[in-house]
Amino acid sequence: MDARRHDDDLTRPPLRPRAQRASALLVIGAAVCFGTTGTAQALGGAGAGAVSLGAARIVIGGTLLAVVAVVALLASRRRAASAARAASAARAASATAAPATATPGTAPAPAPATTGTGTGTGTGTGIIATTAPATPGAASPGTAPSGLRLSAGIRTPWLAPAALVVVGALGVAAYQPAFFTGTGQNGVAVGTLVALGSAPVLTGLLEWIFLRRAPGARWAIATGVAALGVAALSGAFSTLIGGGGGTGGVASGTVVASGTVAAAGTGTAIGTGTGTALTPLGLLASLAAGMSYAVYALSSKALLDRGWSPTATMGATFGAAAVLITPILLGTDTAWLATPTGAVTAAWLAIVATALAYTLFARGLRRLKASRAATLTLVEPLTATILGVVVLHEAFTPSTVLGLLLLVVGLAILTVGWPLRRAGAVPTPMAGEGR
Repeated sequence: MDARRHDDDLTRPPLRPRAQRASALLVIGAAVCFGTTGTAQALGGAGAGAVSLGAARIVIGGTLLAVVAVVALLASRRRAASAARAASAARAASATAAPATATPGTAPAPAPATTGTGTGTGTGTGIIATTAPATPGAASPGTAPSGLRLSAGIRTPWLAPAALVVVGALGVAAYQPAFFTGTGQNGVAVGTLVALGSAPVLTGLLEWIFLRRAPGARWAIATGVAALGVAALSGAFSTLIGGGGGTGGVASGTVVASGTVAAAGTGTAIGTGTGTALTPLGLLASLAAGMSYAVYALSSKALLDRGWSPTATMGATFGAAAVLITPILLGTDTAWLATPTGAVTAAWLAIVATALAYTLFARGLRRLKASRAATLTLVEPLTATILGVVVLHEAFTPSTVLGLLLLVVGLAILTVGWPLRRAGAVPTPMAGEGR
């Protein structure tokens, strides 16, 4: 398995640093959109409960993504049909203009042919005309059929794309109760810290275990530094650096949770002197939220690796998630959706913080490792903190400054100075990243 992966790495065309950075910017742009969720809730969703707001975001935004995917699919099929009709008309016109003639007394010359194993619907071996159209989805010699590879070097004929969609949808849906259980048990600060901080780590570990792709030393350092930044923003370091009882931007007022849900609350941060005890259930729930995000990211990456478009990937995954979360939304008080401010808030969350954000995320994820993309989404708490200070006039504490600096340094380690991998070079932990 490792040898096959190594061969794939050597034969895969290298990604230029410009393409890598462009993909990283797309993911960062998605994280910025995610980071507006808390501010939008604070400004226009005061009457909405956290669970109701998070569920409405996924239901409305997921439905929008599904509709866009269906429209794009129908448009693609129309273009394909139009192109096929044009090609057929061109062939008919060519045949009419230059009819084939044969010398009297001789048989027409046979079409060029080759022998080999058929790739169409026939069985056995036989004569295949070279002019015959290729079977859709048929593999070229020496490669696996389309749709039978989870990623480079991992062949999974038992895992259909539909299963990946379901897995991704379950990851999106499971994040909701897991995150809220964690914040409800241990407070918003601790719950957010564990969920946000564990998501990129768990994504990297799952990628390493199941795809045999080691995230690399740069990713490990960058993720560690960025996770410390999240910890500082959550208020964990406030006492150590003289921040008193205040909390950082992420832990106060409105909390944004990994681009998936928005959690309102004023949970107690570690180090505030309140003596709040941590519960194992809360920690496990927050870790489960991070794991849910990792599952979603990897399933989406697998669909993209199979040739799915970003629009189709997000539309299918979030459309299915919308179906799963609809009962949760219906079980909450949705009266806020009927108010003008609630409707505007819901529209912003659905269009910008979900549809646009996850489209950008998928387009960036197509050329990045899932582990790298997960770390880049830590721009989200950075954005939420800046908006909290500038727009909502939240406290700008020393802990906030430290958190912002650590996040910027961690993300800079991950994005600045990616080396160019030469074709045929043996990949190293640093050069092998960014696929």
